[in-house]
Formats: sequence, structure tokens, C-alpha cells
Amino acid sequence: MTISRRAASLGGLGLLAGAQLPSPTAAQPLEGLLHPFEGAEDFWIATDAYIFGYPLVTMEMTRRVMTNVATPTGTRGPMGQFVKLRQYPDSSFRDVTAPNADTLYTVAWIDVGREPWIVGVPDMKGRYFLLPMLDGWTNVFQVPGSRTTGTGAQTFAITGPGWSGTLPPGVREYKAPTNMVWILGRIYCTGTPEDYAAVHALQDQFQLYPLSAHGRAYTPPAGAVDPATDMKTAVRDQVNRLDATAYFTLLAQLMKANPPSRADAPALAKFAHIGLVAGQDFDASKLRADFSSRIPQIGVDRIMLQFKLNPAIKDINGWAFTLKTGLYGTDYLMRALITAIGLGANRPQDAIYPTSLKDADGNGYDGANRYVIRFPKGEAPPVEGFWSITMYDGSYFFVPNPINRYSISPRQNLKANPDGSIDIHIQKDSPGADRESNWLPAPGGKFILMMRLYWPNEQDPSILNGTWTPPAARKVG
Repeated sequence: MTISRRAASLGGLGLLAGAQLPSPTAAQPLEGLLHPFEGAEDFWIATDAYIFGYPLVTMEMTRRVMTNVATPTGTRGPMGQFVKLRQYPDSSFRDVTAPNADTLYTVAWIDVGREPWIVGVPDMKGRYFLLPMLDGWTNVFQVPGSRTTGTGAQTFAITGPGWSGTLPPGVREYKAPTNMVWILGRIYCTGTPEDYAAVHALQDQFQLYPLSAHGRAYTPPAGAVDPATDMKTAVRDQVNRLDATAYFTLLAQLMKANPPSRADAPALAKFAHIGLVAGQDFDASKLRADFSSRIPQIGVDRIMLQFKLNPAIKDINGWAFTLKTGLYGTDYLMRALITAIGLGANRPQDAIYPTSLKDADGNGYDGANRYVIRFPKGEAPPVEGFWSITMYDGSYFFVPNPINRYSISPRQNLKANPDGSIDIHIQKDSPGADRESNWLPAPGGKFILMMRLYWPNEQDPSILNGTWTPPAARKVG
């Protein structure tokens, strides 16, 4: 979708002024763009280019932070090594927005520019898992896992866009569109000590090594640590604070190893006007200095406005969701939006993420109130994998709470009402011992809810065809 200049300025200003957006960005920079101004076309081309490149720049900044260690430590690990999260992330986690509290991640960053990388998956013994692979533009180009390849042992090679060669017998090839690849594996775990131990044993059997090491013992080298890398500031904030020249300079460098697709040619032809050409260094002399400082802010505001403007986003019972994740084509605004609020999102066949910023009455959530989500008998989310509801603060990070519960799902042994319905209690304080199994703790102020529907049922009822819809959260008391 290409947003018109008029919609971005006139419509956008009204939405920013009157709607609660899931971003701390301000609306004021748009006010000066309500009327034509000198160089307006160049300005809008530059903001288009900013939006176009937002996923690639964010992926690179995320990679730098997550791999800036000598050995795997916590949520981080060097390039070419699996990071095996042993427990769910907590409220201090800031590497990725909208983190998952339902699965144990097994993730790695690799560069397939020099040679392919081999991935070995053990027999998962029927346990639900998926191993989506993201290219540098955040497209999920392959998804080995329970839904697609089953849970048996399997070995495959991830090859680069320019690679041609012969792979060992029995090794399946997955060709990456870019040199940068993020393997973002997820393994379902109930969170009990016994289940943690079972998943840990599976994680330890995953293998990752370059093709040149196939058939021999391989010990990964220590990672290079760059002391200049900011390891404390959230990646999204690091990206958003880059000035236009620094941003486009980095984007141009990244596009050399991570080429845009052929479908991007019309957009790239426009971007050449401001000095951004795929395969070349950025020519900053073609970017007007008098408005370049405003490009990042307007670019981010346009991205976040997609909650209201993109027709691919449905809004049902206060839940906004889309079936356009994982593969974006030329919908650059949607691609950038998902990058900003849920980097690493799956294809809809694997997971859908209804997100709610308002209750049944259309009001924003406030921890001073109490809310209930009721699933009538037999109408819990229809999934083959699992479902959950996660609590986030206004910036899409976990909320500290006394029971360290960041999401709620059937693994909490939810109690049903006498009529068979299930109530989820959303509030700051405990609803009482008899209801605590169904309690999703909220902060004292504003918050956001996200539902995760993994491997949604493709038959009726299904969210994929609209025969099932998420129920609204209703204010009570």
C-alpha cells in the first residue's frame, strides 16, 4: 500500500491527535506539513525511502546487539552460534519488541555470503516447534517445523542468494534471498521444571555449522565484541534516533549484501533522486539538508499510523490484527509496522497476533480499572499449536508483576465457569485465590494486550476465514 501525500498529512494529523497509538512518538512534526512547501516531493520520497529501509536497518541494529558477545550469554550469542533461552524472558528484556512468553527460543544469526550453513534438528518427539528463517528485510522465507516438515529429525542447509554448489546427501537446501539470516526458532514449553528440562535436552541437540565443517568436529570461534555498540538502549530507540544521513548511509551499505527484490525496482528508481541507489554508497549531497532532520520523525509517525490506515489490518471487538505478516511483497508500510512492534512475526499460517489497545467500549486500557475477557463454552481460540494472551506496557515490553506472569494460556490450568465459559481477569491486583489461575496482571497505567494464535485451525471455526473472532475485553466493577 502506498499512502497518499494528502492522507499522510491531513488524515494523519487528525489520527495522531485523536487516537492512542502504540508509539511514544509525537504528532507535532506533521503540523508543518499541512501545506505545500519547497522541496515537498523530495521530502516525501525521502520518507518513503526511510519506511522502505526501516526493516533492514532494524534487523542490522538488532543483530549487532544480539551478537556482540564472545560466547552465548543469556539472550545473546556470537554470529553462527545458537542461543538457547532456558526460561521465558522477563520484564527486563529489551532486545526485541513484543517478546514471546510462551516458547523457549533457539535462535541464531548467520551470514551466508561466504558459504552455506548447516542446521541439524533433533527428533522433537511430537513437541510443537517451528524454525522460521527471516531474511534481512524481515520476510520469512522458510519455516521448517511441526506444521510444514513434521517433528522428526531433519538436516538442511541455508544457502546465500548467489551460491551454487553441491550439498551432502540427505541435506535439504533452503535458499536465502539475502546474506543476513535470522533463525528464530520457538519450542513450546509449559514452564514447569520438568518441561524446562525436557526442552533443554532437545535444544542441546540442535546443530549449526558452516558447510566447510561438515563431516568433522567443529568448534565455533569466539565472537568479536565491539565496545562501541550500545547494549543498553532498546534497538527500536537506537534506530529511531538515527539522523537521516546516518540512516541512509547505513541502509545503502546493507543493501550491498542484502539486495532488494526485483519487485522493489519502481521504488528504488524514485529513491535514486535523493542519493539512495542499491549497490552503491549513499550520496548525501542529494538529500536536502533543510528538512533532513525531520525525515526520521515523520517516517516513524507514518509507520505507526498504519494501525488506522492500512486496509489489511482488521479491527474486531477492539482487536487489531492482520493476515499479512511474514511475507510483505511491496507493502512497505505494513512491513515497517510489523518491524516496529513485533520484529520476527511469523506467517499467518503459523501465527496470528491480534492486538488490543481498547476495551469493548472503545476506551484505552488503564490499570486503574478491571477487565474480563470471556470465551463462551467451546469457543476458545481454535488452534493446532497453542494460544495465549500477553500483557505489554505502552512500548510493547513486558510488565513487572508480583507473580512474574507475562502471558496467560491453558497451561495455567484455567478454571471454567459453571456454564463452561472461561473468564480471563485482567487487572493490577489479584482477583482472589480462587481466580488467580485466570489472572493476567496489569500495570497501574496504560497497557496493551496481544493474543498469540499459533498454527490457527484452517477449517471452521478459524480466524483465517473469519468464522472465529476474538471476544472483547469488558470493563467490570
